[in-house]
Amino acid sequence: MKQMLRLMRDLLLTALILLFLGLVVVRLEGPQEAMSGRARIVDGDTLVLDGKRIRLVGIDAPELRQVCQRDGRDWPCGTEAKGYLAALIGDAKAMCDADGSDKYGRLLAVCRVANRDLNAAMVDGGYAIAFGDYETEEAVARQKRLGLWAGTFDVPRQWRQTHGGMDEMPHIPEGRLDTAMSRIGGWVENAKSRVWND
Repeated sequence: MKQMLRLMRDLLLTALILLFLGLVVVRLEGPQEAMSGRARIVDGDTLVLDGKRIRLVGIDAPELRQVCQRDGRDWPCGTEAKGYLAALIGDAKAMCDADGSDKYGRLLAVCRVANRDLNAAMVDGGYAIAFGDYETEEAVARQKRLGLWAGTFDVPRQWRQTHGGMDEMPHIPEGRLDTAMSRIGGWVENAKSRVWND
């Protein structure tokens, strides 16, 4: 009887895992929305294109009102992050590939200008941190002490929590099935070890 209950529990757990994996695959391989045109910059990780609000996926820039420290003095890192993104785009046409949206209704997208990944460029320049992607670019900016890394700052998510801003979780890199699957693999292994250790 005990063995039958374990078998039923294992089958149920397997079915739930497969259902979850199916939902993840559908989400990762869902339709993308491509748009291009002149962008209006909202802040260091948000812009408006074709009348749609877009959140640069995988990064987190300081909020507009956020102040950081450099050389023992305050500096407006949020305003500078917005200016850096505006300078990256300039008068060029931005192209964004959105895949899904966040809980605030903003499209999550990777945006480019002349084949330059703006998301990566913001982190590489030190004006945004990795937020689910772009860890390599962050490591380079940190090592070179660029932008935010030239001083001290509150991580934007923590700053928002302290100052009553919107909270969000790090983004799973869209279109990166291998990354998502490795995370899911870790969850499955944890679940299996809990089941077998009961």
